[in-house]
Amino acid sequence: MEKLYTIPVNEAFDACLEEGICDCPFCRLESRLHRNELELILGASMMEPDVRIKTNASGFCSTHYAMMLRRQKRLPLALMLQSHLDETRKITEPGAPIDLIKGSGTACLAGLGKLEQDCYVCNRVSYQMNKMLENAAWLYEADGEFRKKSAAQPYLCLPHYRAWLKTAKEQLSKKAYADFTKTVGATVNRYFDALRGDVDWFVKKFDYRYDAEPWGNAKDSVERAIKFLSGDRYREEE
Repeated sequence: MEKLYTIPVNEAFDACLEEGICDCPFCRLESRLHRNELELILGASMMEPDVRIKTNASGFCSTHYAMMLRRQKRLPLALMLQSHLDETRKITEPGAPIDLIKGSGTACLAGLGKLEQDCYVCNRVSYQMNKMLENAAWLYEADGEFRKKSAAQPYLCLPHYRAWLKTAKEQLSKKAYADFTKTVGATVNRYFDALRGDVDWFVKKFDYRYDAEPWGNAKDSVERAIKFLSGDRYREEE
């Protein structure tokens, strides 16, 4: 296993323990990866032949197209679109005589379907996040300080908790995995229960009988519940 990712993993877990920061450490990592990849693809990497071959074939998802547009770097984006459009045009070009078994348009249908599921940035980030999760699982078993950081985290979003749980199950010894599920599960459920209470209080505050009561931590509970349930990997700010 590559252990090159232990530094960013530790940094993210440390940052989430700083006063005033309440984040999922893996969301912070993934958000940073998205930003880094977009900066590269709109910068030096854009003209690298091996990168252009991949972007020509894969293109980008709608989320990453939108993120690139917000960066106001239209020329490098236009250059990539030029060659990607040329590559994509081959998919819609009428091909050989009609396949009597599969019918006409079969290759076009398959090609466009594959393109909809593909994204250069998503592929890059997914690969790196898998390495981050593997390193985080390894650190949990090998580093007592990291285990303490894991137990002290404000929360883990459910998508990243599932991903880390899956990686840990595949990678850790039975004893370490049992400890992992207990410790990290407690972190998740502690936040889960507090969040559920905040959402309950948010709803009650719309009842006139509770109008004079303080909001407590409930004002942003809807936003926090969505981040907890779905993650916050595409945010632009650190």
